[in-house]
Amino acid sequence: MHPRRTRETGALELWYALGRLYSRARGFGNRAVRLGFTATLASGALVLLSAPLFGTGWAGPFAGAIPPLLGTLAGAALYAAETLRFSRRERSLREALRHAGQDPRRPARDGLAAYYDDQLILLRSEYEYLLTRGAARSARLLEETFGFAPEDPFETGPLNVAPDTEEMRGLRERWERRISMLQAHGREPPELGLREDRAYEVFPREMTVPAELATREAYLTISRRLISERYGRDPLGPRGAAPEGADELRRRIERDLAEHARLTGRPYRRPGSAAR
Repeated sequence: MHPRRTRETGALELWYALGRLYSRARGFGNRAVRLGFTATLASGALVLLSAPLFGTGWAGPFAGAIPPLLGTLAGAALYAAETLRFSRRERSLREALRHAGQDPRRPARDGLAAYYDDQLILLRSEYEYLLTRGAARSARLLEETFGFAPEDPFETGPLNVAPDTEEMRGLRERWERRISMLQAHGREPPELGLREDRAYEVFPREMTVPAELATREAYLTISRRLISERYGRDPLGPRGAAPEGADELRRRIERDLAEHARLTGRPYRRPGSAAR
């Protein structure tokens, strides 16, 4: 399901802008480290090149410390600048969302209209994976935010739903009813921010083609992992645990494995089979 472009289109664009901001924020540390490493190498090369011309007396006993010091300063300066720009942009978007009648820290408070089906499938798959790992606290965060529950007619490993289907629309309506019910009993969704988004991408994302492919790969990776845990490394083989008579289950396993292989470019091969 694609979010409808209605009179709330402005709010949707603000949510997607906030999601893009949080996605970019994931790379702050990596960019700072890369700049610091580059500055260390460049300054180290300059110190070495200057030795034949000027000697090392100008640096005294600190010649060896200059490159890492400059690298650290360069990386720290970039990180501080990006963090400042991020904070300003985040405040601006949150204020705009408030003016649009939205709660900027509770993206699903008024329903799931801003979320594409693909992202909801990924979030619900992550929730199921957390349940299998006994991560109750993280699972409860997704329950209280999106209305998920263990008894949902949703399965992954293999998946039993797909985007833009009647089954997915039914799940969306079920989750929205649960969100409304929780609020009717005085239970507001938890506040979310960058930390939660870094962990689970809980803020709405616009599904461009690259984003959609990445999202599908992510939830199919979860499905494949759970298939392996439940039915073995070769679930459809003679030693696999997938029941022979369960045709629908085996069909879903085969579909998830094939689509995951197509998206990742890593063909599924049965254990012991020769690579072609």
